[in-house]
Amino acid sequence: MKTVYMDQAITAEQISRNFRTKGTGKSRDITAVDDISLEIGRGELFGLLGPNGAGKTTLIKIFCTLLLPSLGKATVAGYDVHHSAHAIRRRINLVAGGEYSGYGILSVRENLWMFSQFYNVDFKTSKKRIDELLAIVGLEDKASTRVNQLSTGMKQKMNFARGFINDPEILFLDEPTLGLDVTTSRQLRSHVRKWLEEDRRRTVLLTTHYMAEADELCDRVAIINQGKIIACDSPAGLKKSVPYSSDFEITIRSKGNDWHDLAGISQVASFAITAGDAGDDTMTFRLMLESDRPLEKIFATIIDRGASIISVKRTDPTLEDVFISLCGRGLDSEVE
Repeated sequence: MKTVYMDQAITAEQISRNFRTKGTGKSRDITAVDDISLEIGRGELFGLLGPNGAGKTTLIKIFCTLLLPSLGKATVAGYDVHHSAHAIRRRINLVAGGEYSGYGILSVRENLWMFSQFYNVDFKTSKKRIDELLAIVGLEDKASTRVNQLSTGMKQKMNFARGFINDPEILFLDEPTLGLDVTTSRQLRSHVRKWLEEDRRRTVLLTTHYMAEADELCDRVAIINQGKIIACDSPAGLKKSVPYSSDFEITIRSKGNDWHDLAGISQVASFAITAGDAGDDTMTFRLMLESDRPLEKIFATIIDRGASIISVKRTDPTLEDVFISLCGRGLDSEVE
């Protein structure tokens, strides 16, 4: 008897995906997804955070039945990706940033209509939904424009609208705001959250390497690196896992003095100095602290040396801090 995971939108049980590369030299095997197990509940907005090449897109393609796992089992909307691809595709949609879907000689509206028919959306519903989506992405005045005459950003807006045309149970967003301006990205994120709140049976899986996007949108975030999930929790929970409490920027006014000895104070994890403008007596200390305890000694040292404190700014750990703490490198790093 087959196991059906109806209470979970997506499950993965020890899935891996291997590729064999062919070049001028010897072929070699690459593991893009490595022994991943995961459960994403219905109604959840789940994020995958990681650098380019970490395995995010490969994992999404497995869930969308565009690739099969080399090992393991995955289900989407209760259906097995190996045996029930058609049933899964009827219930999902995919928006991929930087990729163009549609026919250039058709208008924006014609393209959206065409995609609605792929999902057998009835005429009345399709027309209403297309009008609503064009308004949401700001393409009302471009509805009759051929897609091959649109800018890259406008094509991505149409691509985003296409993802909602069938009102999917599960929506996959693979870098959906890639190449879009800040204002448009904010509007699209707002729509995603609103769309989810309207029906808690809907689910979104978002891949991104934009920190603000993951922090603002996601209920839970999995950090993926070199094909493996190395952490999974709410954004707040992940930030609490960072082995230091916060960063501080302390700007002082001082003539002379060597301040590098502040780095030797207990529980100061890192220390850097940035000098002010030429002729300016100010300097800024950037400190990463394991707790707030060193602050008293740091402030006392500054005052004892005759310097004055101009400002103190505290920055709580970010998701990027989490990633660097776990992986030892930033999210912009490429994976070989």
